[in-house]
Amino acid sequence: MIQAYRSRRVVTPEGERAAAIVVEGEKIREVAAFDRVPPGAEVHDFGEAAILPGLVDSHVHINEPGRTEWEGFATATRAAAAGGYTMLVDMPLNCLPATTSGGALEAKRAAARGKCRVDWAAWGGVVSDNATRIESLAAAGVRGFKCFLVDPGIDGFTMVTEAELRAALPHVARTKLPLLVHAELPGPIETATAALAGADWRSYATYLRSRPDEAELSAIRLLLALCREFRFKLHIVHLATCHALPMLGAARAQGLAVTVETCPHYLHFAAETISDGSTLHKCAPPIRSRENREQLWQALREGVIDLVVTDHSPCPPAMKQLESGSFKTGWGGIASLSVALPVMWTEAQARGCTLRDIVRWMAEGPAKLAGCAASKGRIAAGMDADFVVFDPEAEFVVTQERLHYRHRVSPYMGEKLRGVVKATYLRGRAACGDGEFPGEPFGREYVR
Repeated sequence: MIQAYRSRRVVTPEGERAAAIVVEGEKIREVAAFDRVPPGAEVHDFGEAAILPGLVDSHVHINEPGRTEWEGFATATRAAAAGGYTMLVDMPLNCLPATTSGGALEAKRAAARGKCRVDWAAWGGVVSDNATRIESLAAAGVRGFKCFLVDPGIDGFTMVTEAELRAALPHVARTKLPLLVHAELPGPIETATAALAGADWRSYATYLRSRPDEAELSAIRLLLALCREFRFKLHIVHLATCHALPMLGAARAQGLAVTVETCPHYLHFAAETISDGSTLHKCAPPIRSRENREQLWQALREGVIDLVVTDHSPCPPAMKQLESGSFKTGWGGIASLSVALPVMWTEAQARGCTLRDIVRWMAEGPAKLAGCAASKGRIAAGMDADFVVFDPEAEFVVTQERLHYRHRVSPYMGEKLRGVVKATYLRGRAACGDGEFPGEPFGREYVR
């Protein structure tokens, strides 16, 4: 059966226009004018609602197997479909076993089977002792690798020192896959934390001082030097400090293979408005100042920052230390899969950005990073028929019912946002419509 999905606002690589997306099987056959829809096609008309390509989130902690009580494939992919995502790439930590070997990857595949509302893939991990397994992990199908230069604060996944990273980089470079790096060095954090021995850890200002900009800056300086030496594809995850932007821009101008992401929470919140004890806002690196936020937005517009991903990092609410409000002991992570698109659109349209910009940052960019741009992230002939029907004018208030992940707590709770996901289609089939999830899950692993 041939189907056509019509809208006056279809967002394609060429821009926004009135068009019909003609779908045959799981693929887009063509993007046609209204009067060029094939005879006999089943037509779905969405009027003034926009149709965007399905979003791709290349930074998600699904946590299964091993910590499914935190999140899991069933709940994470449900939340993703509700938020307009059609592809997730899972980080290698927080699950048990961590995805640092071929056996762990197979365990993840077994855990995902039959549960996914959207498509998915996995990153592999680079840890202190698996340098010799990196190339076999690539052959097994991971999309690239993730490492930490600072203690991630969770059992099962170790940070890497400079010496350990140097041992791993020749293997990473040979795979030609990207290395995603949590870019903070421990030295500046340890120095800052030692100076806060008697501080009030309910204060957000205390937490912010404990993870200074220099932790990010020193890490990024090191990584750029290593990138020049080993010539690997470097990706900086969740950039939080604007002070790194000049050196990142200069490195790219010099031809280094460096890409950069940031997250909705760094583009929406500001340190000045975070209340003491509000540990729902805790993440690492931390949310910084209002001026810092505006500099990140400018870097997005200028292309120094390539993409926006959620870093969806949920946990059981008790781990956020909501009662004590301690930023020292509360878990650092913000879950936002179901609301990231409206958060971004609320902020983007207020700054004169367009839906085409949103697509570039949240679909095309992550798809390119994850090596799936041949079939994901764009509305064009030959691509998977993944798209989201989005009403950019509608507004809503964030409530628990809007959050479809396992533990429905959020720093966005109670906020009024602009833009409502009306429906999400995965490979030509409805994955979510008005918050409902029809049929059995049919998401699958994306493979080369």
